[in-house]
Amino acid sequence: MDDLLVIIPTRGRPQAVPEIVQAWDDTSATAHVLFAVDTDDPELAAYKQHAAALEGDARVRFVFGQRRRLVGTLNQQALKHAVSYRFLGFMGDDHRPRPAAMPWDARIRECLSGGPGIVYGNDLLQGEAMATAVAMTSDIVKALGFMVPNCLVHLCADLVWMEWGKAMQRITYLPDMVIEHMHPAAQKAELDPVYEECNSPEQVASDSDAYHTYMQGEFHADVDKLRALVEAS
Repeated sequence: MDDLLVIIPTRGRPQAVPEIVQAWDDTSATAHVLFAVDTDDPELAAYKQHAAALEGDARVRFVFGQRRRLVGTLNQQALKHAVSYRFLGFMGDDHRPRPAAMPWDARIRECLSGGPGIVYGNDLLQGEAMATAVAMTSDIVKALGFMVPNCLVHLCADLVWMEWGKAMQRITYLPDMVIEHMHPAAQKAELDPVYEECNSPEQVASDSDAYHTYMQGEFHADVDKLRALVEAS
């Protein structure tokens, strides 16, 4: 079994599946990838067709379950798989790894091999400022009981990962590891119902409030757990 699993919650974008698998092929990636699909997705049939077509690819797997929104789905799958993978990654279904001299997943393994930590690359949109796609050692998920604070729904996870990593003094930005964010803000995608929902004023306000509340409260206890991991490593 591979030691790196990348979890991709996806909704309404079945066309992303073959594009992401092609990106895996183009970058010679061996990391496992898990597409987490909602059973109420209007494109469910198309996702199931892709799952059937990719059944023979040992790197690729699908899970179909109740809609939990991005954070809920990511946490559910991260906790489930933290016991069997050394490293866990997240990408949106609008991220695409790009070829480089050393495969991106090999860079992640190399960077995280020294113990508890977080690593992220260049998404060609936020760059070093924000970890929109990320990988971490699975002991972080096991210690905290989640990959993202459960108070969030969709936004601000990248901000939390940055703060965790800084507090641990175990976060690495790899500018030459490109995981391109094909986002409308970069004029690389059109707005669709998923973008409209997760970037609505109501969602922005809700997740922003939850983020600030977390940072003023539970963040400190969580950082204590993360620093204990580092000290024990």
